[in-house]
Amino acid sequence: MALIHAPFGLAASVMLATSILFLFFIILAGVTGTTPLNKTYFLQADTTGIQGAHDISQWTYLYSCGPNNEQCGSAHPAIPFGNVWAPNAANAPPELIGKYGGGTTSHYYFYMWRFSWVFFLIALFLEIIAFFSSFLACCGRLGSSIGSFVTFLAFAFLAIAVALMTATFVKARNVFHNHNRDAQLGSYGFGFSWGALAALLIAMILLCAGATRKGKSKNTVDDGTNGNAAQGGRRWGRRGRRDRAGSFSKVNYEDGRLDNVNV
Repeated sequence: MALIHAPFGLAASVMLATSILFLFFIILAGVTGTTPLNKTYFLQADTTGIQGAHDISQWTYLYSCGPNNEQCGSAHPAIPFGNVWAPNAANAPPELIGKYGGGTTSHYYFYMWRFSWVFFLIALFLEIIAFFSSFLACCGRLGSSIGSFVTFLAFAFLAIAVALMTATFVKARNVFHNHNRDAQLGSYGFGFSWGALAALLIAMILLCAGATRKGKSKNTVDDGTNGNAAQGGRRWGRRGRRDRAGSFSKVNYEDGRLDNVNV
């Protein structure tokens, strides 16, 4: 039975590892200047003339940076969206600034990005658990069921995180465009986010398939073998009885011939 479930478990492990790798690329963006971390960001915008901001600002998971994720500030968990400029900065789009985040961020962008940040972390934690659980899927349906349940939870949290992230930065890009400022979404940041979600979905499907697939049990095989043996025994018994009956008739016939001989 394990041989039937092993391919599903191994394939799911590969997909989970891919999703986890993409999430680490997102979280570690800006930590070093190596590829792809220096190209991973969610939004790049022209912030020229905004007080306290670079001419070009990039939003990453832990940092607010300049071009190529350089000149980043210190890393902070769940940084406010307006961390790229000074509090109550002049010339910043009014839709983006407010009293939150030390006077840098509006209510909408503060909570949208903060909740997305938290859901990314929860999804990563659950994915790591699901990754190790997926090895149990190689052992049978119970392991596949456990792995698929944890993977489903990770998928739910990651789907919420990616949806919130997408809504936040797409809307922010449109705000910059409305104020005649260039802005573009990060292809690496969005690609890794949606790629991680897609890989996680495939892993969940594989684990569910492993949980619902039934293998031929040993008892079924043994019963079939015993049944064939019993049928063979019955056939042998009937054949043996016929042989014995035939031999007995032949002996009686020979004895009758001997009795009819006159001495």
